[in-house]
Amino acid sequence: MTTKPAKGIHRQETVKKQRPVNLDLSTISMPATAKASILHRVTGVAMFFALVFVIWAWAASLSSPEGFAAVKEVMTSFIAKFIAWGTLTVLSYHIIGGIRHLIMDMGHWEELESGNASAKAAIGLWLVVAVLAGVWLWF
Repeated sequence: MTTKPAKGIHRQETVKKQRPVNLDLSTISMPATAKASILHRVTGVAMFFALVFVIWAWAASLSSPEGFAAVKEVMTSFIAKFIAWGTLTVLSYHIIGGIRHLIMDMGHWEELESGNASAKAAIGLWLVVAVLAGVWLWF
C-alpha cells in the first residue's frame, strides 16, 4: 500500500538531500572495534570452509597406515602448509575475538576507549600468533 503525497508537495522535495551521492568504500575509516567485529565474523565463515580440509585429513589419516602416509606426504607441500596456516590463523583469531566478546559480555571493555584498546590488542595478539604459527609450520 502506497500513500500519495499531500497536495502541492512533490515526492522529490521530501527526500533528504544530505545523503551521500557517491559512496566510495575505500575512503571510509572504520574504528578498531568495527574491524575486530568484521574479522570475527569473517574468521567464523572461513573456519567453516577450512573444516573441509581438516575433516579430509583426519578421515584419510585414520583410515589406514597408507592413508596416514598419504596425508603426511601431502602436508609437506607448500599449498597444504599454507592451508594449515590459514586454518590455524582463522581459528586463533576467532578464539581471541570470542574471549574478547565473553569479557565484554561480563561488563568489561564496554566504554569507547577500553573497547578500542581491547580490539587493537586482540588484532595485535592475533598477528603475533599468526607469525608464530607460520614459523612453527615452515621452520
